[in-house]
Amino acid sequence: MSESFGRHVRALRTRHALSLRGLADLARITPGYLSKIENGRLPSVDMARTLDVALGANGSLLAVLTVDQLPRPAQLPLAMSGFVGREPEIRDLTAALERPTDSRVPLIIAVDGPPGAGKTTLALHFAHKAIPRFPDGQLYADLRGHSPHDRPARPDEVLADLLRSLGVPAAGTADVEQLAALYRSALAERRMLIVLDNAADFAQIEPLLPGTARCAVIITSRERLSGLTLRASPHRLTLGPMSEDESLALLTTVLGRERADREPAALASLAARCGRLPLALRVAAERAVTTPDYDLRDLVTELDSERLDVLGVEDADVRTIFSWSLRRLDPDAARLFPLLGLHPGPQISGRAVAAFAGMPHTFARRATARLTHAHLLRAVGRDRYTFHDLIRDYAAELADREVTDTPAAVYRLASWYLHSATAATHVLAPFRFDPMAKDELPRGVHPLGWTADDAGALDALRWCDAELPNFVPIIQLAMDHGHYKLAWQLPVVLWTYLLQRRPWTVWIRSHELARQAAQHLGDRAAEGWVVTNLAEGYRRMGELAMANRLYAEARRLRSDVDDRYGLAWALAGSAFLAADLRDDRRAQEFADRATQIFVQYKDIQGQALCLMTRGDVLRLRGDLDGGLALCGLALGMMADIASLEGQVHVLRKMVEIHLLRKDLPHALVLLDDTVLTSKELRDRWAEAEALTRRGDVLTELGRRDDARASWQQALALYDELDDTTGSRSVRELLAGVLPATAAHPGNS
Repeated sequence: MSESFGRHVRALRTRHALSLRGLADLARITPGYLSKIENGRLPSVDMARTLDVALGANGSLLAVLTVDQLPRPAQLPLAMSGFVGREPEIRDLTAALERPTDSRVPLIIAVDGPPGAGKTTLALHFAHKAIPRFPDGQLYADLRGHSPHDRPARPDEVLADLLRSLGVPAAGTADVEQLAALYRSALAERRMLIVLDNAADFAQIEPLLPGTARCAVIITSRERLSGLTLRASPHRLTLGPMSEDESLALLTTVLGRERADREPAALASLAARCGRLPLALRVAAERAVTTPDYDLRDLVTELDSERLDVLGVEDADVRTIFSWSLRRLDPDAARLFPLLGLHPGPQISGRAVAAFAGMPHTFARRATARLTHAHLLRAVGRDRYTFHDLIRDYAAELADREVTDTPAAVYRLASWYLHSATAATHVLAPFRFDPMAKDELPRGVHPLGWTADDAGALDALRWCDAELPNFVPIIQLAMDHGHYKLAWQLPVVLWTYLLQRRPWTVWIRSHELARQAAQHLGDRAAEGWVVTNLAEGYRRMGELAMANRLYAEARRLRSDVDDRYGLAWALAGSAFLAADLRDDRRAQEFADRATQIFVQYKDIQGQALCLMTRGDVLRLRGDLDGGLALCGLALGMMADIASLEGQVHVLRKMVEIHLLRKDLPHALVLLDDTVLTSKELRDRWAEAEALTRRGDVLTELGRRDDARASWQQALALYDELDDTTGSRSVRELLAGVLPATAAHPGNS
């Protein structure tokens, strides 16, 4: 696909009867570089724009470049080796893919059936065969539809993950409809295959369906998903047990022809005892492979002696078959397996496994490797693991009976998360004062740590990104087992990460749980921290009425328990909110009170933010020079403590003041600084806001081409995030719908 830009250039050059040198002279580049572009090298956006103008392409080359630079995900998990049978089903699915469909809707294939029937195996096998039909890539999502110890994946979480895979890493919004609209837009011009595995119900998958006929969707579920018929005309395939011949073929493939032929009657009995379910057949056959001196009839006898009850499927007991694998595990792996059934998140890392089990990481690594080898655990990345849903169910059932120290194990796990998140915060924001008293780590629990440099900060940020889907489930798990202090402290410790990434769903939900935990403890000081963070989350989302109510609660809570440092932050946030509401009197009052406390605690960042707010108050009162002077002092204080986050806040306020003074050149210089500082901070949201504002200023200065380039960069960032309002506004600017001077103020 990356050669399409070069092909377009060559076609346009030929149409205009231009030689390679002739076009190179027009574009003021060397013929050699132009030749490389025509043969697949992607140019910069500026060079693409130059070629577009030289060839009179009216923007088409820029559009081609954008398509060429889009990620092409290839997310399909590895297909099952030794796949046998299901030939009628494969023919049926192939015919559905080749059949003409309504050009207005995507092809939807729904594969349903009982657990263990091999729905996922068939879907992945077929999806891999269909890859050539979908040149723009494949997406995969495990929706976790059926697991008693883990809630199904929420559509907003899945959409955020899919958008990140499409090059649109949505930092967060609680609005599923906005995420779904962004997702449909990202797929609009792509031909992609999407596999939605293990769906719970139609409501879960409806937002995940694309809006273009260029895409195809394969859905697997234990349910029939009858609501699909209301949305589309899905091609349905109900997958039941395999035929007798297919079952024997599968067993023979795993066992080998010689051993299968040795006991044909026992082979047929084994297939029958497994209910001809592919999962049970494969596990039983692998059990036989690992015990070559064990006759097949012995396995049949063992099955007959056990209770037959496999998830509602008559005459088969997958639990018994799973137990065969467990009996051959070493003690560490055998102890670990049921414990992992308690983990509520979609994945778990090897380091978290070690903390959960209270064993050294090297032991945990060997145990997880053993479980993976026995097909009881699945590796999904470097040192990260997940369960097949049936095996998770079985592990969870065992945990209820066999794990005797569940509260202690959960305490170790939640403590590991708390102290690892604390270490991440220390490298992401070393200037931030942490007044929370944390309990000592349990013996044998070793949290992660990172170096205090840019590389360490990036690694810490990546760890937080990887663990984001686990944070809320871990908080809930801690509460379920009475560890309320850990439950309220973890969201508060994540404050710096939440500020940088703004995953609103996790921000709000984690703090709602944290407030319940604090209230259960009767810890009003803890509740004050949590409510303050909740208030700021709502303020940054623009829900100012809710933020106002929560900030009032936070001030009251912190005053009641004489938490002066916490009160300072509640006052500072209240000052930000008052300025947002243009209430200069209350903003001044709150900022002055907060400053007095920050001085007492020698908190430079808090003092600088309050100084910035006082400058904002002067701006509201018309004293622009005074406001600019105070903000300049605040900027210097932020630089002294190396707070990139604080510098971005102050720079944006200073830009607004310069614009009110009609001092466009100085505003542009500060906007350039804001873009660079935001990029260094890795805050794409702040960078997008600064680029948008920069485009406005460039337009007022008459530099319309530079303005368009700035807006295009902003649009790319907004499309990576969840800010559909920002994307829409910038698109309108680019289309000339809005005046070039339209304002895009940012939050403090």
